[in-house]
Amino acid sequence: MEELVQKQLDCGIELGVVHVPGRHAVAMELRVLCGMADEPGELLGLARIAEETISKGTAQRDGRALSDAFDEIGAAHSSWVGREAMGFTCLCLPEFFERALNLHAEFLRTATFPQDAVQVAVDLARQELHLLEDDAQSLVEKFLARQAFGTLLGRHPLGEPETVSRVRRDDVVEFWRRFFQAGRMQAAVAGPIEPARVADLLDAAFAGFGSSLRAGRTSFPLDFSPRRTHIFKELEQEQIGICFPGVGVRSPQYPTERVLMGVLSGGMSGRLFTEVREKQGLVYWVGAWHENPRDAGMVFLGASTTPQRADRTYATLLREVDRLSDDLMQDELNRAVTGIVARTETRGDITRARCGEMADDLFHYGRPVPPAEKLSWVRAVTIEHVKRYLLEHPRTQLSVVTLGPRALEETSGR
Repeated sequence: MEELVQKQLDCGIELGVVHVPGRHAVAMELRVLCGMADEPGELLGLARIAEETISKGTAQRDGRALSDAFDEIGAAHSSWVGREAMGFTCLCLPEFFERALNLHAEFLRTATFPQDAVQVAVDLARQELHLLEDDAQSLVEKFLARQAFGTLLGRHPLGEPETVSRVRRDDVVEFWRRFFQAGRMQAAVAGPIEPARVADLLDAAFAGFGSSLRAGRTSFPLDFSPRRTHIFKELEQEQIGICFPGVGVRSPQYPTERVLMGVLSGGMSGRLFTEVREKQGLVYWVGAWHENPRDAGMVFLGASTTPQRADRTYATLLREVDRLSDDLMQDELNRAVTGIVARTETRGDITRARCGEMADDLFHYGRPVPPAEKLSWVRAVTIEHVKRYLLEHPRTQLSVVTLGPRALEETSGR
């Protein structure tokens, strides 16, 4: 039986541990509560450059030696950057957990950010931005995120060509010095390791790492912009992105929103797939999803269709959402709930996924939440909950981005 433990460490780190005896690996995620929203406006893309170069050299060894040290213990490690946080993940055998943790502490605390590594990261970001212009779906998502979340939360990891080109090594070092400290860190660990030992090792590894005072836990303002934007590109397909405000993860309506996403886009039985693609043949691809910064949320609809069918597709996407208020069937809701439960319980068998879920819990709830508790919220969702959600979150103000050879007609949809 798993054991959930939460502890505020003396060094400043907020720790959550899922003690699961019998597992063969330990997973760890260290989150630093700073991200794209913390970048200076003239240096967009800086957070990703910092994330990519922080492990390219330390006070003790160069990037190659650090990589070799991870390989020596068979530890798989990676990193990511988000709107409000940066994450460093690791999976290793239990007997090598202490060494893996100390290697993370080494590059997080004593990174040297070699000039050549920073320049390579900047050059690669510029190349990726250039390639992004040929990725229609990702381009729509980029512009839609800006309209949905605003100038801070709507930033793109790559930044913009003119801003990322300004990033210098000194900027990366300053970003690291300002935000990387134990008081801005959360740690999640899952596996066959005693919580008390994890706490002792983290306290020893990060003692004296900047301020131990809790920071980085306030919300950034969300600035939703209800409007239509068309990006002209001479393509054979038309990309459509739609969004409207949803709820934050801590909202009592969040489980209902999860079920709604399952009804709309929960596999091949999802309503958008069956109604928009299979029955009407309007789209090549269609989907619904939601994104949730701290204390906020946004619901997205997306599709790829022909330019000639764009207006009908746009109207149909919205109609299928609205129609749930009138004809949602119990078997549809049951399938959505079962899908969420099945994905959660099967994914929960993977130590890495259980660790990631714990990290998300610390970020959003400020505490570890047992999976059974969250699933009980989902199982309690009824058709009336979905109807109330749709009533309280009307699609009267929409943010829309289209990309392709023609814009939507002004009269299409709403």
